[in-house]
Amino acid sequence: MYDTILVPTDGSDPANRAVEHALTLADRYGADLHAIYCVETHRYGEPALSSAEIVLDDLEDRGTVMLEEISDRADNAGIDCSWTVCHGQTWEEVNEKAAEIDADLIVIGYQGQSHTRTDRIGSVAERIVRTANRPVLTA
Repeated sequence: MYDTILVPTDGSDPANRAVEHALTLADRYGADLHAIYCVETHRYGEPALSSAEIVLDDLEDRGTVMLEEISDRADNAGIDCSWTVCHGQTWEEVNEKAAEIDADLIVIGYQGQSHTRTDRIGSVAERIVRTANRPVLTA
């Protein structure tokens, strides 16, 4: 049913639940897993020799650590996993990566780090659900 699953993460609890679902599905269907973390440069501007560059480098390092942990968990479960750190608007980057890897499914947390209301879907998840041209599972 699924050959390639894409899971975006930002380290939030919903994103971590999405990772759990993605790992379970990848194991069940023998799918490859691809994890992605996006540094939202539109919030800080593109890096130049400034304090924004320090913030972006820190976010990129944080994302790399998260993705390496997901990859290690996948490897321990016998799941092929690759990962990407990207810069841009998350919903656009996720859709582009899904197209690039021809993902059969995107598994995403229903809201992310910056969301404060637990009763609503987050703006990034909502945008991906609306714009993706493939199935999206929210967790």
